[in-house]
Amino acid sequence: MTSPVVAWDPDLPIVVAGIGADGWDGLGGQARRAIAAAEVLMGSARQLALISDSEHDAERVTWPAPLLPALPGLLERYAGRRVCVLASGDPMFFGIGVTLAKLVGAQALRVLPQPSSAALACARLGWALAGTPVVSAVGRRLETVLPELADGRRILVLSADEHTPAQLAELLARNGFGGSPLTVLEQLGGPQERLTSGIAREWQLPPGNPLNLVAVEAVADPDAPRLTRLPGLPDTVYGGDGQLTKSEIRTLTVAALAPAPGELLWDVGGGSGTIAIEWCRTEPSCRAVAFERLDSRCKQIAENAAALGVPAIEVRGAAPESFAELPAPDALFLGGGLTQDGLFAACWDRLRPGGRLVANAVTAESEALLTTLAAAHGGALRRFQIYRAEPLGGFTSWRPQLPVTQWTARKSGVRSSSE
Repeated sequence: MTSPVVAWDPDLPIVVAGIGADGWDGLGGQARRAIAAAEVLMGSARQLALISDSEHDAERVTWPAPLLPALPGLLERYAGRRVCVLASGDPMFFGIGVTLAKLVGAQALRVLPQPSSAALACARLGWALAGTPVVSAVGRRLETVLPELADGRRILVLSADEHTPAQLAELLARNGFGGSPLTVLEQLGGPQERLTSGIAREWQLPPGNPLNLVAVEAVADPDAPRLTRLPGLPDTVYGGDGQLTKSEIRTLTVAALAPAPGELLWDVGGGSGTIAIEWCRTEPSCRAVAFERLDSRCKQIAENAAALGVPAIEVRGAAPESFAELPAPDALFLGGGLTQDGLFAACWDRLRPGGRLVANAVTAESEALLTTLAAAHGGALRRFQIYRAEPLGGFTSWRPQLPVTQWTARKSGVRSSSE
């Protein structure tokens, strides 16, 4: 269990009260009493304005911008006082409650949730909340919605502001989902609640209220490429100089790396970023760092990651020089520089105990090195030969790709309880 960042007395917990667009009228008795008893009331200017100054004389603290770097110091300043934090809807649903729990620990919080914006949206639309993915564009790149898209799928997007709906419509139209109906739901639960609809490629509605979310009913264009979360995307969706792990080998490599939710991958010798990108696409919480010595390829990895919906991938320079100050990875792919002196040793040393390493080789020298490493560290050696059909005159022939030798190994050891 992670230790709290800020020491806070659990006998005087921070109350985190969800408040909807209907303000004071929509609060339950517990939340009203907590707000009335507070010595310090924290929240955004919009949230604080929902509580009458004349009835509640607590000291009011408006969130600074940017909030996250200032929050620990802000909490320390008011330690020992009765603090109530106002949050939108459900504080634990993409809300401030999650951040506070990391800072002071769950035992130092008392969370009083309201219905989340997603719950209200599904209630208005008649959608099943449990089966509707939610993507937040608040503090995140909007491209993160792309891996969720599939023909016929329903998605909710939490908007950053009033411009998000138009930006989302443009993104969908540019990525083969221009026929998707969009519904913008503003000020849900409040007196100014409003729903407006349109088609992505035809979107001309002006910006509305900044407090909104967008419901997407995804409709794929007939010629749209099929890009699922499974590894093995077409080679043609990647830009770059051709330095990439080909689709078939990529499928086998990501499967060998065995991504699980929340895990971190190091992609050493990133090339076009294909392995890091398809690792992150498997599940929204998967993370990756790609290492590449050439600046032009670093730029291309970042562009490919954004275009394929995983813009949070971190891109660093040459390995192992760029390993410093990074958390140990759960899995590591060694796709380039295998014969570089000392590179494997640096990678193996930084791999978390129990972590997985996968290395691919296409030259005789690197293949010989994998054989030696397998003898020293165990694991499994495999060799793959892929053939692709190509035209030959008026006929079809099978053209072999370069054979690939793959070594997979698991580092022995036990993770510490603090990791």
